[in-house]
Amino acid sequence: MAAAAGGLHELLPPPCAFSPPGRGLLALSGQDGTIRVWDTQGGGLRREYVPTAHLSATCTCLAWAPTDTESHQKKKRKGEAVEQDAQYDILAIGTATGTILLYNIIKGELQSKLVGGHESRVNCIRWNRGNGSLYSCSEDKHIVEWNTQTCKVKCKWKGDSGSVSSLCISPDGKMLLSAGRTIKLWNLDTKEVYRQFTGHSSAVMSLMFVTTPSSSDSPSNDTTGLYFLSGAMYDRLISVWHVKTGKKEKSAAMSFTLTESPVCVDLTPSRSKEEPLKLAVVCRDGQLHLFEHVLNGNHSKPFTPTCTIQIASSGNDKDATPKPVPIHAAKFLPDRQSILLYYGNTIQPVIEKLVLKTDEPHICLIRDIQKAVSLRKDLPVTKVKTPVVNSDSKVLVPGIPGHSSIVPTAASITRKQDGKRKPGDKEATIEDRLDAMDIDTSKQQSKGGLPQADNFAVLLVQGLESNDSAILNKVFPSKNENLIRKTVAKIPVYAVIPLVNEITRRLQGNPTSALQMVKWLKAVFVSHASYLSTLPDLVPQLGTLYQLIESRVKTLQKLSRLNGKLYLLVTQVAAYEKAQRTHVNQEAKLVYEEESSEEESEEELIAEQESDDNWEEEEGEDDDDAESGEEESEDDRDMNVDKVNGDSDQDLDNESEEE
Repeated sequence: MAAAAGGLHELLPPPCAFSPPGRGLLALSGQDGTIRVWDTQGGGLRREYVPTAHLSATCTCLAWAPTDTESHQKKKRKGEAVEQDAQYDILAIGTATGTILLYNIIKGELQSKLVGGHESRVNCIRWNRGNGSLYSCSEDKHIVEWNTQTCKVKCKWKGDSGSVSSLCISPDGKMLLSAGRTIKLWNLDTKEVYRQFTGHSSAVMSLMFVTTPSSSDSPSNDTTGLYFLSGAMYDRLISVWHVKTGKKEKSAAMSFTLTESPVCVDLTPSRSKEEPLKLAVVCRDGQLHLFEHVLNGNHSKPFTPTCTIQIASSGNDKDATPKPVPIHAAKFLPDRQSILLYYGNTIQPVIEKLVLKTDEPHICLIRDIQKAVSLRKDLPVTKVKTPVVNSDSKVLVPGIPGHSSIVPTAASITRKQDGKRKPGDKEATIEDRLDAMDIDTSKQQSKGGLPQADNFAVLLVQGLESNDSAILNKVFPSKNENLIRKTVAKIPVYAVIPLVNEITRRLQGNPTSALQMVKWLKAVFVSHASYLSTLPDLVPQLGTLYQLIESRVKTLQKLSRLNGKLYLLVTQVAAYEKAQRTHVNQEAKLVYEEESSEEESEEELIAEQESDDNWEEEEGEDDDDAESGEEESEDDRDMNVDKVNGDSDQDLDNESEEE
């Protein structure tokens, strides 16, 4: 539960709080845990406070002490009023570890520390004007009432079955609203629940009581004309609830429609029955919506804003397209006709007073933050002097590989070698120095010729933050899976969701790059699965990607069948063409003919004719030859017999002689 809540609060802007009317201050908490107090009228920095545990116990919420607190204290003499005013001119700071700090703005020091009430993150702090007590809620499901004089826990009770996200004190100081899974109305005297309100499916981040002229004249225990507003994390509505302890209404009395979930809510109650209520709501998309309505009963249809205010940049020569500048907070001024707007960043905010013109449905203010007048910082706060840099100085930039060490500036060339600057010379701005730094990725390469994973991670984060497609196109085409895995593992967690969105956009815009983008998506899920699992809105964040993958998976079987059929057809056509080529080419490459072929043919014909005429004579000759042959054969036989006989006689004669 704590991990999920931590991921939920990462989506919210840094805490900020306007001071009550009459002080003209704005407290901001930076990403580094530094608390800065700005003057809304003169635009200067009044105080800057860095808690000792600002890195481990970051600021989670801010709350100013009410201006009329000193009226409840006993003032014995005039000199004591100043001391009490200084004592109660404090800022309460809630931290992620459960500790609450009380910072004195006038003295510029930490007044006290409230410890031991909460065991987890402090989500909201509210002051009670009636008794000067302080109420806080936390992730540990409890609500704590603090005694600011003794800095001890006055009362502690369980507020909900889950995390308690917001609190609000009634104008009379006798009732308390707490929001967790449900909104509960508590009796602060008995710590019992009057009523419960259910109408939001996510964590309620904004609660505010609204009084009407009928309820201001009524007794303190009557809640007939008392309302309160509620805004949740993922709801695009501001609900208005009627506080009636006798009736149990399950639905809200009315609602106001928004473009995104609310971030900052402020209102000015009506002073008469005919005068409408004025409501200002700053949404997560940076727009400010203004509403005017008279609270007189229930309305089922949501009300649309009477005026919407946006801020955009004027653009420059290179990019003439205006870019939106988000508004972070807004506060009505006591004259009810003007409003304070806070936009920019926490280090150098821009606070502007705007006169409302509700007759225009949409107002777009063109502001150039780069050329705007910078807010002045008081000398006692920042005692930092800019050193004079000559032309021989070298500036080393640690942490980012690839940055060059020498920062040449136009002003440094005109300076003297002794380091003194002429009265007419202008010091080089930080923008000029940053422009002089370059990232040369060709110098920072590994042995194999590929850029290192550190450079890829830096380029990837820079491309995601600046939305520069040229930088991203240098990183995404990498086919080395090992390099992709190391690059994704080195990026910070706040760049994971923008990386997933960029991968989804590229998959939708260019389906042919799916094989390459899937490698990056796999590396993201493998390296940052633990972080993604802590996000409560993971399903909306990955909804487009899930639908894209699901649609491709559904068509995979059909595409596989079509691929098989096309492959079969292509192979059959190729085999047929090959067979046709082999039959056509069965021709003799070389033919040899003799010159005397015609003459030989004529002689053969003549010889055949002669042989046909003389075939009888040849047969007669053959018969004579045969008869002579037979006679010769008989003579030969007689001779052979004589030879045999003669031989035998000789042999007998020889035998007789021997005897």
